Amino acid sequence: MTEAPTDATTALRSETPKASRPNRLWTRFRRWPAVPMLILGVLVFGAVFAPLVAPHSPTLATLRDRAKPPVWAEGGSARYILGTDHQGRDVLSRIIYGTRISLIIAVVAVSVSLAAGTAMGLVSGYYGGAVDEAIMRFVDLIRSIPFLLVALVFVVVFGQSFILLLILLSITAWTGYARQVRAEALQLREREYVQSAKIAGASSLRIIYRHILPGVVSTITVISTLQVGSLILAEASLSFLGAGVPPPTPAWGSMVADGRNYLQRAPWIATFPGMAILLTVLAFNFLGDWLRDYFDPRLRQLGTRAR
Repeated sequence: MTEAPTDATTALRSETPKASRPNRLWTRFRRWPAVPMLILGVLVFGAVFAPLVAPHSPTLATLRDRAKPPVWAEGGSARYILGTDHQGRDVLSRIIYGTRISLIIAVVAVSVSLAAGTAMGLVSGYYGGAVDEAIMRFVDLIRSIPFLLVALVFVVVFGQSFILLLILLSITAWTGYARQVRAEALQLREREYVQSAKIAGASSLRIIYRHILPGVVSTITVISTLQVGSLILAEASLSFLGAGVPPPTPAWGSMVADGRNYLQRAPWIATFPGMAILLTVLAFNFLGDWLRDYFDPRLRQLGTRAR
């Protein structure tokens, strides 16, 4: 039989502070990566609808309007919100179109490296022995090659090319997947359900695809999110060095390189593309960090207790 609440219990409940609506909203806001998702949503929207969003052509040069300051600075014009570069090209339009290049390169390179690295890691971790040794030594070989130096050599030999840049980034990006997936597969292959599948006569390919691959999905998801930012930064570095996307296609790295000679007279030429690189890389890194906490039950419980 349930006892009726006493006066002391009723008073204690009435004195218990209830979270206000702003506090509840702030708690929900902290649980989700709202700011990174907002930044990435703006970037994706601008990349997809660049012809509709960009106010000017990214390659149209108007010499009489060269080095125009942003709209809020003295001498600025509402026609060029973020100003123009040394050739009279609209900085905002070039940043918007440069978003396309960065996201396309990052998504394609991540997709190729994810598929190759995951396959190599699964095979290495599941079979072990000589297969594992051969694959891991090949991974060490690839990781020991200086990426920037090799990229510069290839550009000198074959010339600047969008396809060449994709190939170089994909070749060097898969090793991180292989190492991490191999470590996960070494643990998963000893699980009881994997041993039961072997006893039942399941083929190695079926065991890898049906039983081990689902166990590494969360890991490769986090790695992919973190690696997008790294690849965008690598593409910007190559473009800055003149080994990236060939001109006149706008790329954030080449825009920063164009503005380095005008930092005192027209700093906005290099500043705004640099800010775009910074915000994009930070957004992907924060999103990857949140996904890591989300897929790890221990970290998620710690975060819940802290709140």
